[in-house]
Amino acid sequence: MARVVDMPKLSPTMEEGQIVTWHRKEGDAVEVDDLLAEVETDKATMEFRSFDRGTLLKVLAPAGSMVRLGDPVAVIGKPGESTEGLVSGTRAGAAPATAPAGVDAPSEAMTPATTAPVLVTGGRVKASPYVRKLARERGLDLLTVHGSGTGGRIVARDLDGGAVATRVTAPSAAAPKPTSVPFAAPVSATVAREARESVSKPLSMMRRTIARRLTESKRDVPHFYLTIDVDAGALFELRARLNADLDKKISFNDLVVKAVSIALVRAPEVNAQFTPEALVYHRRIDLSIAIAVDEGLVTPVLRDADRKSVVEISEEIQTLSARARDKKLTVEEMTGGTFSISNLGMFGIDEFAAVINPPEGAILAVGAIRAEPVVRGDAVVPGKRMKLTLSCDHRVVDGAVGAKFLAELRKVLERPLQILAH
Repeated sequence: MARVVDMPKLSPTMEEGQIVTWHRKEGDAVEVDDLLAEVETDKATMEFRSFDRGTLLKVLAPAGSMVRLGDPVAVIGKPGESTEGLVSGTRAGAAPATAPAGVDAPSEAMTPATTAPVLVTGGRVKASPYVRKLARERGLDLLTVHGSGTGGRIVARDLDGGAVATRVTAPSAAAPKPTSVPFAAPVSATVAREARESVSKPLSMMRRTIARRLTESKRDVPHFYLTIDVDAGALFELRARLNADLDKKISFNDLVVKAVSIALVRAPEVNAQFTPEALVYHRRIDLSIAIAVDEGLVTPVLRDADRKSVVEISEEIQTLSARARDKKLTVEEMTGGTFSISNLGMFGIDEFAAVINPPEGAILAVGAIRAEPVVRGDAVVPGKRMKLTLSCDHRVVDGAVGAKFLAELRKVLERPLQILAH
């Protein structure tokens, strides 16, 4: 008997997901654990595998659809089995994302009447803002275009070669022909403004999650900030020596991550989180490393950083970064951190304050290493400095506790041979 397949819970905090791509099409045979689709959740792009054996009779949520947890996405049953009464030809809860200008819009569900005339409601053509903009750019009149979408809705493909369309602005028969064109006619103000219209880009699942979590963090977590300016001369020299002797290239971030793990061992009160019942002090040091990707920021977790060498840390961060850019991080790789590090030094940022990543109790913001004059003894000499800002959850970390951690971190960074000894 045919059954409806609902959107499963693919991550612990998932409330909805966006279908990225289908790996099976209608009519394909499906076995238990076959990969049906890829779904972008609030954590990562996850594999959606089948729990049933049969034939994929109907796809209810095409690629690009945003589907709530538990809403139907497909029907699986016996070959040729009817889906009437199960879905009634509609896909509940699935909303296709609106594509921004310049991006192919997700295809809409086709009805039997694919050549239905354009649907006009209340004097307006039924088409998305994206399709309207595309029509303006191509000079097409939507009133002359046949809509192939649901209920006669005009979709992006209807504006391609096979569409019946006319130019919006045809030259008037009464208009006199110019005898000569000494220079190009100026573009009209209306056309010029349309070319500069704002572009609406739909929120990805990642950006939705970032917006929600950071809003909750700033609203619910009492932040305060502590900043130190560290002498980074010895750290600079250590990195140069390591990279001269090693096949692997070590970054300043790798060294800072290792230094943070050492400081957390010495000041464990910062490696903690707030719960309504108690303060939880972690014995493990699992560092959430902020990594910038095209759609925002992800924080994969470097497990047991205090037990890894700086070379192991470097290799693991490179692997996590590559997986983050490819959207291949698993939920396990993105959850369970105890302390976060965000480094914008490589982008030339001298100093900043980061937003705490709940439920963690603190996050360290790392600035660029700056070349500037410093005083050594009675002389002014060239030096290297680096600013670090600790954002603290005041429910967990008091000022003196945060200051103790930063003091320990300063000791390690200014005498960085300790990094190699752990």
